[in-house]
Amino acid sequence: MGASLTRAAQWTTASSGSTGKLEITPINESLLKDILHFVEQFGLRHPQEAAHVFEEPLQWTCTLVASDFNTDYDISHADVRSQENDGKGHPLLRLSPPTVAVGSFSQLSKLVQLAGDRGLTEVVACLEGMKLKAEGPEQAQDSEVKVQLFLLLQQLDNQLIKVGVRPWAVKNEVELLKGFCSEGNKRVLKSVRYTSDYEFSNGCRSPPWRQVHGEICYLVVEPCDKDPLHVTCSKAGVFLNQGLKQAAETEDIYTKTSDTYADLSMLLKSRSPHFAENFNIQERLPSTQKVQHVEPVGAEEQGQPQRSCKHQEKNAPKMARRQEHAVNTTSSKKKLEPSLKWKNLGLTAPFDEAEQKKPSKGSGKGRAGETQEKMLRSESKRKANFSLASLPAHQSSQRSKTEELFSESSSESEEDEEQPDRRPKSNMDLPSEYWQIQKLVKYLKRGDQTATVIALCCMMDFNLAQETCQMAIRDVGGLEVLINLLDTEEIRCQIGSLKILRKISQNSQIRRAIADLGGLQTMVKILDSPVVELKALAAETIANVARFRRARRTVRQYGGIKRLVELLDCAPDAATLSEEQEKEVEAARCGALALWSCSKSTRNKEAIRQAGGVPLLARLLKSPHENLLIPVVGTLQECASEGSYRVAIHSEGMVKDLVTNLNRDNEELQMHCASAIFKCAEEKQTRDLVRQYQGLKPLVSLLSKADNKQLLAATTGAIWKCSISIENVAKFQEYQTLDILVGLLTDQPEEVLVNVVGALGECAQGAANRVTIRKSGGIQPLVNLLTGTNQALLVNVTRAVGACAADLDTMAIIDKLDGVRLLWSLLKNPGVEVQASAAWAICPCIQNTKYAGEMVRSFVGGMELIVNLLKSTNKEVLASACAAITKIAIDKENLAVITDYGVVPMLANLTNTTDDRLRRHLAEAIAGCCMWVSNIESFGEVRAVAPLVRYLKSQDRAVHRATAEALFQLSKSPNNCITMHESGVVKPLLVMIGSTDDVLQEAAAGCLGNIRRLFLAYDKARYG
Repeated sequence: MGASLTRAAQWTTASSGSTGKLEITPINESLLKDILHFVEQFGLRHPQEAAHVFEEPLQWTCTLVASDFNTDYDISHADVRSQENDGKGHPLLRLSPPTVAVGSFSQLSKLVQLAGDRGLTEVVACLEGMKLKAEGPEQAQDSEVKVQLFLLLQQLDNQLIKVGVRPWAVKNEVELLKGFCSEGNKRVLKSVRYTSDYEFSNGCRSPPWRQVHGEICYLVVEPCDKDPLHVTCSKAGVFLNQGLKQAAETEDIYTKTSDTYADLSMLLKSRSPHFAENFNIQERLPSTQKVQHVEPVGAEEQGQPQRSCKHQEKNAPKMARRQEHAVNTTSSKKKLEPSLKWKNLGLTAPFDEAEQKKPSKGSGKGRAGETQEKMLRSESKRKANFSLASLPAHQSSQRSKTEELFSESSSESEEDEEQPDRRPKSNMDLPSEYWQIQKLVKYLKRGDQTATVIALCCMMDFNLAQETCQMAIRDVGGLEVLINLLDTEEIRCQIGSLKILRKISQNSQIRRAIADLGGLQTMVKILDSPVVELKALAAETIANVARFRRARRTVRQYGGIKRLVELLDCAPDAATLSEEQEKEVEAARCGALALWSCSKSTRNKEAIRQAGGVPLLARLLKSPHENLLIPVVGTLQECASEGSYRVAIHSEGMVKDLVTNLNRDNEELQMHCASAIFKCAEEKQTRDLVRQYQGLKPLVSLLSKADNKQLLAATTGAIWKCSISIENVAKFQEYQTLDILVGLLTDQPEEVLVNVVGALGECAQGAANRVTIRKSGGIQPLVNLLTGTNQALLVNVTRAVGACAADLDTMAIIDKLDGVRLLWSLLKNPGVEVQASAAWAICPCIQNTKYAGEMVRSFVGGMELIVNLLKSTNKEVLASACAAITKIAIDKENLAVITDYGVVPMLANLTNTTDDRLRRHLAEAIAGCCMWVSNIESFGEVRAVAPLVRYLKSQDRAVHRATAEALFQLSKSPNNCITMHESGVVKPLLVMIGSTDDVLQEAAAGCLGNIRRLFLAYDKARYG
């Protein structure tokens, strides 16, 4: 029960950790006061339930002391006990400062009353500290009391949950109102739009610092008869704000300028008479216009159970039923005419035919009955019927068996399956459309061919984008009917069914249901149809359904990838197309959409490539039609995560087309092009081509569109990867990109910050750019980001800070901002990439600090952390730890400390590695540790010398230099010299004496000199 209370109160934790502390925001404070009031009054209002004893007492850290209690309690020097007990002699309240244990609501109510002004603090402490269990002793007389207590708590829970509006409710209402922004006389609103396109994971669009005030999003609504309204949607309700133009300062736009309304519709009705009048009319339109096309089509089949339908109609609003009756009465007296939408579909013939077959007055046989009789006579040999009841029983079982046959485990791990949407289970207050659609589905089930086409057209008149309409189709078994219609030979029914499935498959539950019913297999077969429109509709529906892994696998296993690739084979180059070419281009667009959805699977990417999809996508990339380009580029950017595709994109000359499309005035297309460049720019050839085709400047110009966060993320990602090449960095300097990037270090989503910081880290490899970043004020926000939790962001920000630390003036700022300590603390991060990046960043910080030795010693346990990294199994972590140890060992006091931590045997354990990067830094660390004389002998004792000699066979000259320095230091021990000589060190060192690298030359000569002197001394001692 306590868990339900805290859930209802909508607590948000103060940090990402498990501290369990409650964040006191204005919304939460209001909820806390409601809970406090409930607890205070509970004992007075419900004495019987308040006396019920908890199975386990509530315990928390209390602010009350013994002097706060009255004579109802036994007070001693050690504790305070209530005179009221649980029947076993245990007090229902016991205070042993500072901990209090409370065993009933009666005592809890008294305690918060005694607390007075501190009551709110006690409620917070109680909710933070314990979980409430209201299961008492098994006593028959308590059972009724327990039930009543539970109901009271549930009532509070529901009351708290209802406090405030939810983000999903606002989103649904906005989508509803957008449907009223059509053109013409029936227009209710001009426009409804969000002020921000970015949606946070909690569904809010307001900035985080406004979300703590309960604000969800901001809208600009333009009525037909008023000036635009600037609206704030918050958990407390909906109200007007000043808006950007009226506000004197940025924060003034949030100022409330009206009363608070329960929802957006009520606010608009109060401000716009035109909206108030026409919105009410529009709300009644579905029940007064759409039933008239269906009612005369035929009677219910006899013998079919009607209970569910009757039950649903009883729940429908009475006004809707009266309107429906009135319309049915009038519509039966006039000729039925197809709507404009039906005419556009080319489905008017069945209506004319139906009118011709209409019986005269007095005829005993209904119109639908006569039509059905003729249909049965003329089409008795058809392979497929239209009634769900006549579907062969083995068909569904055969589909399930086929699914099981292909249910092998897949290696695809790129994306988890979608979670099904949740929606209320209650049927109360469902709109009339819900019941009308369910009635249409019954006509689909039982009607003849003509009735089927008419019912499909009627169904398409509804707003199928609304979840209510989608669920109405699913709940009454409409999906099975629509999918079975795809198996018929009637093109009109197939087209109508696919047009409905295309719309409703935007819903995740519908998508899964279609896949479960074998709809994907049928749609893949339709891709072989000679009817281009039919293939296009099937492909677009597949695109919607294939948004989860199992569906994508089904498309591949039933040959859908190859068929979809074939749809791409068209000629889209011309700006003006014939009618036939337009159909082919539309089919190619739908095919690309389906491939885009399917390409989220690794196996499907390979299947697309093997089916010859890459050359066709390259051809379509030159199209002037933007609606075709978007899914084509979307597919390419999805596939570009694979190396084979990156090579193909380069070899097919697609980089030039991607850069060309960056300059189009279509933000969605620009976003996908930038994303494709982001992934392809892993290859140096692609980075060079982007520069050669003048693609860097358009990328920089797109940074100005900071309101479009998806576009911003893709653009900054492309800039990041392109900046890996020094030549590109020079261009970015020319375009003053660094100043813009520094400005994006605050108030941005993490996916943008990762890319921005990554780009700054690459650019900061140059000395001039480090100065630019510092002068632009970029160091402070970079250091602030070191406290984050996003692993990718931490890797990039540590790299950027480490690169900036190479500048002495910048390093002073980093040290002043406590940046070095933050870097050191990241060595404890569980992510190995973060550990490695932090260790690399620490190296220039130590090198460029004046009092480096003292700074390192000031971090308690810091050197032990570095040494312990040598136990890692990750080679990058080991290499970075060795590099940091090399810098630490410069200070002899620090070297003594890490020696005591066992650095010598740990380094020796790594010497058998074959990784040249690790070899280099390991050899440097060994050379640095030899500055402590006793370590020279110790390295020999732990057998670290002979493996180092093998490093001289490496092809990396940096490894040669580091190894020669280490051998030179180790050769100061006679025993080590003997080991080196026996390991064959002389010959390679003789070659390296002739190197042009002065450091390598000197180290090799010094090592050979020590070996030579040892053997001369031995000969002298032996032969006198």
